[in-house]
Amino acid sequence: MPEESLYDVAVIGAGYVGVPLAATFGEAGSRVLLIDVQQHVVDALNRGESHIEDVSSERLAALTEKGLVVATTDYEQAKRAHAVLIALPTPLSRQREPDLSYIERAGQSLAPVLQRGQVVILESTTWPGTTREVLQPILEEGSGLTAGVDFHLAMSPERVDPGREDWTTKTTPKVVGGISPESTKAAADVYRIAIDTVHEVSTPDAAELTKLLENIYRAVNIALVNELAQLCDRMEIDVWEVVDAAATKPFGFASFKPGPGLGGHCIPIDPFYLTWKAREFDFSTRFIELAGEVNNNMPYFCRSLISQALNHGANKSVAGSKILILGVAYKPDIGDMRESPAEKLIHLLRNAGGDVSYHDPHVPEFDGMHSVALEPDAYDCIAIVTNHSGIDYREVVRRGHVIVDFRNATKGYEGDGKVWKL
Repeated sequence: MPEESLYDVAVIGAGYVGVPLAATFGEAGSRVLLIDVQQHVVDALNRGESHIEDVSSERLAALTEKGLVVATTDYEQAKRAHAVLIALPTPLSRQREPDLSYIERAGQSLAPVLQRGQVVILESTTWPGTTREVLQPILEEGSGLTAGVDFHLAMSPERVDPGREDWTTKTTPKVVGGISPESTKAAADVYRIAIDTVHEVSTPDAAELTKLLENIYRAVNIALVNELAQLCDRMEIDVWEVVDAAATKPFGFASFKPGPGLGGHCIPIDPFYLTWKAREFDFSTRFIELAGEVNNNMPYFCRSLISQALNHGANKSVAGSKILILGVAYKPDIGDMRESPAEKLIHLLRNAGGDVSYHDPHVPEFDGMHSVALEPDAYDCIAIVTNHSGIDYREVVRRGHVIVDFRNATKGYEGDGKVWKL
């Protein structure tokens, strides 16, 4: 542990992962330093104001008032922490290749202040080998220290599911893999202060691949039911009825739902990290790439379904029609817009000449638009993209003219031919 250690944990990145981490450690009695490059975010956090839905301002303020959570833009302060957790975004470039620039810049800023005995843990989702091949050389070159000898280095991928209440940062098991057995133990000890269950693996590569497997599993299974939904459309079979019926089997089947596309940071992006890395080993991940192709095509299929519904249900084309997108967040009952399929669908409908508006009680504005009042009878077509629980779908069907339901939100209200389903 560094001399004069003031903080138990420093968390780099005050986002969807970093803020819940800080709160969880703070509630366990740890002293936490939150580091972010945005001054206005840091100032708000120090006032006890949270910009992350999973951590209320009341919850955060209770910790900041006690001095258990402190935010700063100053990386110099990280040298006073026992452990440093890096929880930064790992997006894809326009060419669908991994963009590790956030991690690289954080490593370059951390390296000059890195202290002997510190524990550095990467939480960002990434390809197997990132911790050893990218982060470790940056830290060693900038600090003059040796990982595994002078400081510990490990990987423990985040497992945040925004809006979820049954599994939290504290109760979701943590997978940890260090560059040496000593680093694995040191990192695991850090998490055991605040996390209920810690599962150790042999290497950071194994930990990195674990997270990718979890998200690829979902991506592939969602692609399966999305492809089935397109087939069911041609066969005039209700895909929702089929999935619900299959789910009655008590073994050998996990239920996944079709939809207008994948959203969130993880599932639409993470599989491409592995397909990119696999090329280094002269290996083609055809199964994963096919799933990505199917899921990426869903907004186009949904645009066609809206066109078909308008044509047969109202004798109208998309061009000139007033279309309301009902729900634009990537999942129900949160305001998270990351990779939301609604954004692509709106773009496609506008390109086809549609007059598109949206209503979402959780997203007041995005992409230069503002959420409008929910007046179903004012639109030629209503497309249900996100099934927020606070919407009265019975009333939407009663007052609407043509309803296209991509989430089975109108189940039980489908009367008089108004509703078209995925």
